[in-house]
Amino acid sequence: MRYISHGGAQVAALHDEKTGSWQYVVSDPDSGVAAIIDPVWDFDEKAAATSTRNADALVDHVREAGLKVEWILDTHPHADHFSAAPYLHEKLGAPTAIGEKVRGVQALWKDIYRLPESFPTDGRQWDRLFAAGDTFRIGGLEGRVMLSPGHTLASISYVVGGCAFVHDTLMMPYAGTSRADFPGGDAHVLYGSIQDILALPEETGVFVGHDYGPDGREPACFSTVADQRRDNIHVGGGRSESEFVTLREARDATLPLPKLMLYALQVNIRGGVLPEAEADGRVFFRIPANYFPVSLG
Repeated sequence: MRYISHGGAQVAALHDEKTGSWQYVVSDPDSGVAAIIDPVWDFDEKAAATSTRNADALVDHVREAGLKVEWILDTHPHADHFSAAPYLHEKLGAPTAIGEKVRGVQALWKDIYRLPESFPTDGRQWDRLFAAGDTFRIGGLEGRVMLSPGHTLASISYVVGGCAFVHDTLMMPYAGTSRADFPGGDAHVLYGSIQDILALPEETGVFVGHDYGPDGREPACFSTVADQRRDNIHVGGGRSESEFVTLREARDATLPLPKLMLYALQVNIRGGVLPEAEADGRVFFRIPANYFPVSLG
């Protein structure tokens, strides 16, 4: 666990080495009230088996720190890991939330997976659907929701105190930005979302959703808006939209699909719940064959 105090918030960051994902517990140090952002539910794709190593580490942290968790938040339906939101809801009792545009992602992937007509695409799988500009409280800290589409239709950022949790929008300055070629993604839209984040006060802390430790680096999660404006290799220095889109689309054309994507999306459009069990209690995944191009990875 890594600990960072910034902008009036205390942030504990947990890195999942397998997926490169950062998970956060952000708390108000005065009240001990906290929110968990983008928790990972572990999945072994070779055995098609789930486990709760990451989620249990988050639970252990909040209990040892004496925190009261009042929100379990996802920034979008993830393509590289399962969301542990329902498990944490069961353990900690806090409501789950995501952006309201998740309905569009549900409808899109319902068609890709050919799910039955009865599958709901109204976001009822979460306790709260946030709209742009919605606010919420974490003790004495105010949280605000920003729409950040482009990586997905439904991506949002959470601005809590002087911290912005941007997940798959910006990455660390040396890594640039996240891809925009998933179904519903758009590099032009992503550029606009990034500009909204870069328009935040320059001292705002930027907490990213992934870092893979490139070139032997220790995985990192924190920068500032000033760092991103100056040093981000994809958008720093005032790079134009057309330059960014050319760069982003060329890079995306070389990337394989995430290893867990076709598993993860059918779980995450259900709010982090496995597909319905068969009559004998066994659960099966649906994988669309020959829908996506051959992976380059």
